[in-house]
Amino acid sequence: MKTLVIVTHPSIETSVINKRWVEELQKYPEKYTVHELYKFYPDGNIDVEKEQQFIESHDNLVFQFPIFWFNCPPLLKKWIDDVFAYGWAYGSNGGDKLKNRKAALAVSAGIKEEDYREEGRYRYTLDHLLSPFETTFLYCNADYRSFFAFYGAEHETSASELEKSTQDYLNFVDNL
Repeated sequence: MKTLVIVTHPSIETSVINKRWVEELQKYPEKYTVHELYKFYPDGNIDVEKEQQFIESHDNLVFQFPIFWFNCPPLLKKWIDDVFAYGWAYGSNGGDKLKNRKAALAVSAGIKEEDYREEGRYRYTLDHLLSPFETTFLYCNADYRSFFAFYGAEHETSASELEKSTQDYLNFVDNL
């Protein structure tokens, strides 16, 4: 059972969390395929058929990205809009390619977890903010498995925090 991890980070080389997660995933090519959208599509021109075939050749799907303005990076939104097409991801004429496919999110959030509470600074939890992704997966009849989050990425992350988050992330992905 191989997992396709769609990584969407516009500056992965300067990332601490997402870069470390990618490095760890790449140690296990028999289990994970890491697909970095900004490396494949720096111009934003997505090869929809290739991407659809890529998904179809994997059992599970994970979107890994940093939270940008309480959402995903723009290339991931475009990718979803283009790749999850009518007749492929949903609708008639074979629109069932995501049906029962396990899907999840792995996100890094710059601000601290207490800010992502109903009584926190921004009044919304990541559950609330990420609900459009859950709804998209449900609409396409995928088996949505929730999300993994690292909070406080804007602040200095200790080596032990980084390693713990990496191991927790791998456990999350392995248990989809």
